[in-house]
Parts: sequence; C-alpha cells; structure tokens
Amino acid sequence: MVKDPVCGMIVNEKTGLYSELGGRKFYFCSPVCQHTFEQPEKELAKMKKRMYVAASGALALAIIRAALYLSVAAGAMVVSWVPFPEIPFLSYGMLLFIIVTPVQFIGGWSFYVGGYHAIKSRTANMDLLISIGTLTAYLYSTVVLFFPQAIPGEEKFVYFEVSAVIIAFVLLGKYMEEAIKKKSSAAVRKLLDLSPAMARVIRDGSEIEIPLNQVIKGDIMIVKPGEKIPTDGIIIDGESSVDEKMITGESLPVGKKSGDQVIGATLNKQGLLKIKATKVGQDTALSQIIHVVEQAQSSTAKVQRMADSIAAKFVPAVVSVSIVTFLVWYFVMGNFVSGLLAFVAVMIIACPCALGVATPAALMVGVGKGAESGILIRGAEYLERSQKITTIVFDKTGTLTKGEPEVTDIIPLGTLSGKQLIEFGGTAESGSEHPIAQAIVKKAKQMEIPFTNLKDFESLNGLGVKALVNGRLVYGGNRKMMKKFEISTENIEQKMTLLESEGKTAIMITVDNKIEGIIAVADSLKESSPMAIAALKDLGIECIMITGDNEKTAKEIARQVGIQKVIANVLPSEKAAEIKKLQSEGKVVAMVGDGINDAPALAQADIGMAIGSGSDIAKETGGIILIKDDIMDVPRAIRLSRATMKKIKQNLFWAFAYNSGAIPIAAIGLLNPILAAAAMALSSISVIANSSMLRQYKITSGEEKLGIQN
Repeated sequence: MVKDPVCGMIVNEKTGLYSELGGRKFYFCSPVCQHTFEQPEKELAKMKKRMYVAASGALALAIIRAALYLSVAAGAMVVSWVPFPEIPFLSYGMLLFIIVTPVQFIGGWSFYVGGYHAIKSRTANMDLLISIGTLTAYLYSTVVLFFPQAIPGEEKFVYFEVSAVIIAFVLLGKYMEEAIKKKSSAAVRKLLDLSPAMARVIRDGSEIEIPLNQVIKGDIMIVKPGEKIPTDGIIIDGESSVDEKMITGESLPVGKKSGDQVIGATLNKQGLLKIKATKVGQDTALSQIIHVVEQAQSSTAKVQRMADSIAAKFVPAVVSVSIVTFLVWYFVMGNFVSGLLAFVAVMIIACPCALGVATPAALMVGVGKGAESGILIRGAEYLERSQKITTIVFDKTGTLTKGEPEVTDIIPLGTLSGKQLIEFGGTAESGSEHPIAQAIVKKAKQMEIPFTNLKDFESLNGLGVKALVNGRLVYGGNRKMMKKFEISTENIEQKMTLLESEGKTAIMITVDNKIEGIIAVADSLKESSPMAIAALKDLGIECIMITGDNEKTAKEIARQVGIQKVIANVLPSEKAAEIKKLQSEGKVVAMVGDGINDAPALAQADIGMAIGSGSDIAKETGGIILIKDDIMDVPRAIRLSRATMKKIKQNLFWAFAYNSGAIPIAAIGLLNPILAAAAMALSSISVIANSSMLRQYKITSGEEKLGIQN
C-alpha cells in the first residue's frame, strides 16, 4: 500500500493507476490525481480559471449590493441597515441565482471533489466543511427562490452571497498556496535534461551519432571540446580539462588523461577525448543523483496542514451540532422555520472562511516581505519546520565561498618585483581559458598592468602554460610542470606547503628556467560568510560544512568562517546520506547549497535553502530560495520564517476560536444567517488585518546584537 502523491489517499499498488518518472512508479487513486501530478502547470491554470470565476461572481455581488444600499441610503438621506432593497424579490433573487450558480459549481468544483474523497476515505477535511456550508446556503436559497411554498413562514430570504463569498475567499487561498508549490515535481525533470540528447560513437569502424539511450556499455565515444560527455566512462585516448562543477560542485576544471574516469553530463573544456562507456542508463552518476532526489522527496512526508488536522474533528462536531439544533427547534420548540434558519446559521458561521485564508494570508505577506529582501519561501510547511531547526549544513563552493578563483598572494622570489611577476605571469596565462589562468589575468587587469608581446603559447593539460613573453621563456604551472622541465622546487617547498595548507593553489612562475615567484589562487570566502555563521550561532543553531574538497582545504575554510565541524571528501550521492545521518541523531537539519550536486541533500534535509545564483535544480529542491548571494540571508530567512509562522498560528487560533464561539449563539437563534455571514466576513477581515501587521516586521539577522555593520 502506498500514498497517492497528490491527495495522500492510500492506494493499492496492484489495482492503482501509476505513472513512471525517472525510473520509478508513482501510484494514484484516480485519473484526476494522475493528471494533476503529470501536468501540474495545466492543473494550476485550471485552478486559476476557477478562481477568476469565483472572484468575478463575488465582485459582481458586492457591486450590486453596494449600489442598492447606496441608492436606498441616498433616497432616505440617512445611514440605516436595509436587509433587502425594495425591488421585486423574484427578480433580485433570480439575478443572484444567475451570478452565483457558476461560482458554486465551477469555482467550487475542487471542494466537492476534495469533500468526496474525504468521505470515501472516511475522514473529514476543510473541503468537506466548505462543501456542506456552501451547498446548504445555495440549496436553501434555491428552494426559497423557486419553491417558496415549501418553506413555512412569511419572511423568506436568500443567502446566495454567503455561498459565493466563501468559495471565492477559500479558492483564492488555495490558489495562492498551490502557485508557490507548482514546481514540486520539476526537480527530477530538470536533472534528466542535463545529459546530452545525442552521443557520437564508433561502431564498425565508423563514427556515428545515436540517441543517448542507445549507448551501450563498452561503446567508444568521441567528445570534442565544448561538448558534454554523454555517459560515465574511462578515457582511452586524449587529454583535456573537464568542468565537473555541475556534478561535484567544485569550481576548478579537473585535468584528465588516458586511464582517468569521467562523469556523464560534465563538460569537456579543451582536448578531443575518446571515452569507453563504463556505465549507462540507471547506473550513471547522474542517474544515481536523480534516484537519491526522488527517494528523499518521496520519503519526506509533507506536513499536514494544521487546518485539515483540526477540521478532521471539527467538521463532524459542527454537522452534529447543526442537526441537533434543527431537531431541538423543530421537535421541542415546534418551530420549523427557526430550526432551519438556526441550522443554516450554524453551518455558515462554523464554516471558517477565515481558516481558508489564515495560512495563505500570512504566507503572502511573509513571502512578499522576504522577496523584498531577496528571500523566497516556497510553502507553509517550510515555515513550520524552520522554527525547529537545530543544525544547518553548508556546502562550501559557491555557498560559503564565491565559487570563482581569485589571486590571493603574489610572492616574488627572484629579481622580479610583484608587479613584474604579474606582468610575465598574466601575459603568459592570457592565452589560456583555464579558470586559474583567468584569475591571474583578471588580477593583472585590476592592477592595470598591460600585457606585453606573447608568442609561441602552449597549454599543457594538467600542468600549466608555456610561452615567450618579450622574447623570454616563461612557464606558469604546478610541481609536475617544473619536474617535466627539470626545474628544482626544493628551495620553495616550505612556502608551497604553507600556501596549500591554507587551501590555496600555488602557481610557480619561471623566467628563463629560473623560478621568479609564486602566484597563489583560491576560491575566496564571501565577505558575509563569517558574519552569517556568527548570527546563526547566536540563534543557538549548530553549523556544519560539507564538501567534496580535500580535508585540509575544507578545514582551513571552516576555520576562517568559524565552523568547527567539517565533513570533507564527500561524493554528491553521499551528501544526502550525511544529512540523513544527522537526522537520525534527532536533529532538525537545514541544508544550504547552490550546485546540482547539492540537490539530493537539499531534498533530504528538513529544509533545503538554495542560493539563488546557483543551478535551477538546486532551487527546485530548495524549500527556501535565497535570491541574492548574501549568505546573511540564511539567518534572516530563519527569523522571517519564525515571525511568519507565529502569525499563521495566531490566525488559525482566532479563526477557530471566533467561529467556534459563535456556534452556540447561532444554535439558540440569536444569530440569523445574514448576521452569521457578516460575522464570518468579519473574522476573515480580522485574520487579514493580523497578517498585514507582518509588513511592519523588520527583517534582521541579528547584526545589531552582534555588533555587525551590514
């Protein structure tokens, strides 16, 4: 037995409908739910149309009612309560019937479907309560309009407005909530799009292009510079640097040569490669990441809406009270009309329209407030979880760091000055596309150092560059390059080791076979990272860094930002496992990341916080999106979430308390349906007013308390 991913009903795997996505089956209770899951944007568009129908009807009713009241007031020259204008009852009632009927059965259709499923599964939810309340008001009014003789008594009123207003309010709330979460199933689809559609392979001695799904294990693939590697494999010929950032998250391309492993969907930057396919289909690294994302998303149950959980007990109680009220009035008091009106009044006042907007109203204000500061909250469940966070796990590259290498040290060791060292090094590196080379070139431009005469440039994969600069032979590279050209590095090993211990990449610059200096390059910290960690610690939250980088570099970065615990040398598929391990210790874990490699961990975490400048897939799996690159938005997001959640809880309490308190008044006949409808509207206004107070909230990360100038 499994849960329908749309409505949450228990489905029999043997008899239920199913769809396949990313190699997994998803089971559904009905074709409607299956369609909703497969085409979420189309379903959202349909909901939008229903909302427009309901809103238009409610607006038309409000205009008609206002116009009639104003005309009566103007005629009488006094302000007075006029229950119904002095126009023919049948004409006025028919006008309301024509306007409200589309609202009732087009706008309110989703509530009836939800109510039906609730009855079918022997439970109760808000859809059922809304369905009963609106249908009661609509059907009673229809009977009064077309069969007035069926209702005893002289005074007869219609309550079409009540039904329309309830549907319009609640449908607006549902649309707001669904619009925020409309891309819930898009993450896996975006992952699937990363791989190239076609692959170039050698078969029967000829080079042919075939669809990716036709590549088999053992195929020899040809990958040109600038192309994506189709599937996992091993290089059998050629050298190049491969950009693996989309999988590993690391900013620097990795040098590859014959015998090295490569990952499907990564980018070949330079040389022509011949690769033997070793893993295809569901066995590739990308497919494993997809599987982990699916697993995490399906295993993390959505927080049940507080309104629905309370409604499961509230709805049966309301229906029981309404029926008992009618029976007492009819059989004990002997008054059918009063009993029916009391029944309708109880159903109307108990149908908490305010409850339908309690969460969306505060969410809309909170989300809007956050968006002004670059913080996007994707749903109420993330707000609910955020107040319980005990641990935040940060990715390193692109999250705590800028994700782009920069020159950090210029160390002259010979006859050249620092400026001359950058002049020779920058000129030689200007012919290379490698990120380290571009970092040195960028530094030269910042120092306004002109590039001089460059000749005979040569890029040596995995080693560095070689060129003639102003007629002098210049090498810029690593130890392997110095060893290749028999240049001793013994005298500078201590400096090299020190730089590397600080997480920097040291590039030696030689002129005419003599080492003239070292240029150190590193993925530098974002200025706000240490402040953000301090602010989170002040909130009592444990901070951990996780990275695929080596432990030495990771610990140095962690030391600089103030993080004590580091998890290093972690593969993309292992990040989610590390998050799961922390959760098994009873911790409520948030994950902050920006890369595709972070997607499984973002999905597994109780709350995923995705950096907005990062990949689309990271943003799809994140529950809170930090649109800017400012890591200080992490503590700001938590504080805003807590403030918004506080408002939601206040709204839910008052919505239920207000309506519940009015039920006894309606039951004893002191609250007729018209006043019940007015009271219901007032409760909605009070909830919206309470939510709007959140606009005055000042989003802060605690900078003032910590003495931080932001």
